[in-house]
Amino acid sequence: MFPLKLSKCFSVTASRDWIYRYSFTNAGLRSVSTDLGDGTIMHSWVPKTHKQCKPTLLLVHGFGANAMWQYGEHLRQFITRFNVYVPDLLFFGQSYTSRPERTESFQALCVMKMMEAHGVQRMNLVGISYGGFVGYSLAAQFPEAVDRLVLCCAGVCLEEKDMKNGLFKVSNLDEAASILLPQTPEKLRELMKFSFVKPARGVPSYFLTDFIDVMCTDYVEEKRELIESILKDRKLSNLPRITQPTLVIWGEQDQIFPLELGHRLKRHVGEETSQLVVIKNAGHAVNIEKPKEFAKHLKAFLIDSHSSSSLHSQEQIQNNKVD
Repeated sequence: MFPLKLSKCFSVTASRDWIYRYSFTNAGLRSVSTDLGDGTIMHSWVPKTHKQCKPTLLLVHGFGANAMWQYGEHLRQFITRFNVYVPDLLFFGQSYTSRPERTESFQALCVMKMMEAHGVQRMNLVGISYGGFVGYSLAAQFPEAVDRLVLCCAGVCLEEKDMKNGLFKVSNLDEAASILLPQTPEKLRELMKFSFVKPARGVPSYFLTDFIDVMCTDYVEEKRELIESILKDRKLSNLPRITQPTLVIWGEQDQIFPLELGHRLKRHVGEETSQLVVIKNAGHAVNIEKPKEFAKHLKAFLIDSHSSSSLHSQEQIQNNKVD
């Protein structure tokens, strides 16, 4: 009885959310809501001071609680090297719109408008799961704005027929939505089984209910429409190609977007501009399940490669001066 009484007056989820909020603020970011017009408000975490000497890194979340929960553990890896921007996508966190559009292309357009409102024209981008759909669309729509792109477990290359052909563990949209938008402890446990190779066991139902009450009850119908928009009439032949250097990261045992979609994405982007990293013993939530390995690959692609390119450019400049 004591834990149940405690859960009614103390929210573990709300407390964790506050801790993330404090860590983002302590890292030098501030919480800002940007009015994009036409009833669209996008909330984001942005640098208190944007430093022109540093490149920009945009972190785009997936179908999780909000932006803080997916990137809270990785912020410290990049905050000293980049101007970091972390938006809440529409219908997540404090972002919303009264407009009817639900496509990832509209989400990408709103993210780009938000970045432009903060004076940012060029950026590196990391997108996890649904955030990868948005990131890919942003890179396709605004190729001059994205330098490097990281897509993590993002089933961008799926086709509507894949669900009918049995590629996924679920057989229809209703089943997918009930898992991705859990409204009961049983469905949240099911989502955890799909997301992790070794999901936490024995989590009390009151903890799961607390998480659902705080994080999963807002904009449920709108989020369902986002999922429907991803699948509707989707064909690989209609997916535009991108030209930016692209890192594709995938959990070897991803049950939400199977690894086949990672290989398909690499082939679609092209062998010359993309690389695929498969993380063993990891599922869909690879950024949470294998945080150190995930951060290592991001660092190698975004920081080490960028530094090597800069050094190479400096060497070329010096050689030209000598000539």
